[in-house]
Amino acid sequence: MDVLSDVVAVTRTGRSRSAHVRWHAPWRQEFASVPGSAGFQVVLQGSCWLLPPETEPVQLGAGDVVFLPHGSGHTLADSPETPVTSPACGPADHQLSGAYISDSVDRSGDNGPVTVVLCGAYQLDLSRTHPLLLTLPDLIHLPAQPGRYPELNSAVELLAAEVENPRLGTDAAVPALLDALLLYTLRIWFNGQSSLGNTAGWAAALNDPPITAALHAIHRDPASPWTVAKLASEAGLSRAPFARRFALLIGQPPLAYLTWWRMTTAARLLRTSDAPLRSVATQVGYTSEFAFANAFKRTHGTAPGTYRRRN
Repeated sequence: MDVLSDVVAVTRTGRSRSAHVRWHAPWRQEFASVPGSAGFQVVLQGSCWLLPPETEPVQLGAGDVVFLPHGSGHTLADSPETPVTSPACGPADHQLSGAYISDSVDRSGDNGPVTVVLCGAYQLDLSRTHPLLLTLPDLIHLPAQPGRYPELNSAVELLAAEVENPRLGTDAAVPALLDALLLYTLRIWFNGQSSLGNTAGWAAALNDPPITAALHAIHRDPASPWTVAKLASEAGLSRAPFARRFALLIGQPPLAYLTWWRMTTAARLLRTSDAPLRSVATQVGYTSEFAFANAFKRTHGTAPGTYRRRN
């Protein structure tokens, strides 16, 4: 798997959620901060204002996508001047308790102009949040532009159709489309950072062919007995320049990232499968179950078997 695919597959936990919500002006909806989550808002019809807590209001129009990778609190409203018309929306909101909901959640004003928004959230594993996500800003805004983001627009349209009109297979379609929406958003943002000439961090790493080749090698086969020299060969660089370049862009040495990824992969396997510990150890590059257990405990603070039972 490539890095972006793995970021979604491994760091997300629990069920993703989405809602198709219709408001009539005047309205104002607060969304509580939810650490350990990532969320998005997509305007399907009409317009509204995004009111972040510490920055200037942002006007949104139909087709705009807003991604909040750190679960930051924010507000949507028909106007920045509209007073609060309903309690803050959060995990305890019983109206939003389903995995997906539609227009039954209609927080209406006084039959003014209509705004329709597609909301969604992913629960993340806070203990294993991928460093790629940690480098993202609190808010990513992708304004609608005809023909500019065809894949993202298609995912939005399909997801909106499934949430608005659940049918046979919707339980499988919604999580897959949410993953696609997240992947397309991340891809667009990182490509945009490349065009801005950013030369450090994950934005630069994912647009650096040698470092990307090494990352893909690690993610494709974490069990391989990788050394710095072998990863440098994958990158097409000599050992010392590769190690310096990797640490500069990724923020840690190659073998430190390899160990982190192995332990993150092991945690996912323990949560999502009943594979024996020996099999999990082998899949992440350990020939000894004892050595794997020690490495896992150093990273997670608990033995693999205990971690599996708790999760």
